[in-house]
Amino acid sequence: MYEVDTAEYQSTQRRKLTARSKVSLFLLLVLIPVTIIACVVWVDAQGEFVQWLSGIFGNRKYYILSLVIVVYSIIPFFMVFEGRKPQARELIILATLAAIAVAGRGAFFMLPHFKPMVAIVIISGIAFGGEAGFLVGAVTMLVSNMLFGQGPWTPWQMLALGLIGFLSGILNRLGLLPAKRFTLCIYGFLVTVFIYGGIMNPASCVMSVYEVTWQAILASYISGIPVDLVHATSTFIFLWLGAKPLLEKLQRVKVKYGLIE
Repeated sequence: MYEVDTAEYQSTQRRKLTARSKVSLFLLLVLIPVTIIACVVWVDAQGEFVQWLSGIFGNRKYYILSLVIVVYSIIPFFMVFEGRKPQARELIILATLAAIAVAGRGAFFMLPHFKPMVAIVIISGIAFGGEAGFLVGAVTMLVSNMLFGQGPWTPWQMLALGLIGFLSGILNRLGLLPAKRFTLCIYGFLVTVFIYGGIMNPASCVMSVYEVTWQAILASYISGIPVDLVHATSTFIFLWLGAKPLLEKLQRVKVKYGLIE
């Protein structure tokens, strides 16, 4: 059993969601999906404004949606430090976790889609909370794409990985995701397939197909399943190997310096 899964730790850390977390949860689970669906339906509609917009942006009109998602995604970061200034040590530890995830992606460049990023983001969310997990996930994708290539897919990747980090922290805070090795591995496998893959596969359709249809989205999702399974397997393996030592060390650092309470 991990230190973060002991009764003493849970009695001090488990608590109800704050108003900040509820707002963040609404943004990530409700507002962003609704915006995506509304945009797809709206662009398929006919009207003078839609035609005018298409005339300006052409096939790149979905970039507007990516920009909106970026705006939604940064709101939890600004809310986490409400009422106080962030400590330098808090930013350093989160930057270090993001750097480890970026380095991990680069270290396994020869193995496509076999990356430790999701595992590290899950650990970050459990150790420091959902907002911190979201920040680590979003920054990881933004920075690592400086090595692997930036593009319209970057905001989608930031959303997908950030959402995994946020949910990991929230579920752990509510006691629904105990920090047990096998539980975390299964959770990591599932969220990689259904959340990361569930966002990125349809997003690839939005970014590459001129006329988006539900059939095209479904085909894109199905064609991405083999890639998702490889990615999910890597998440399972890295959580099995690294969750325990990282969580224990991060918990000691958190308690010693009073980080992100």
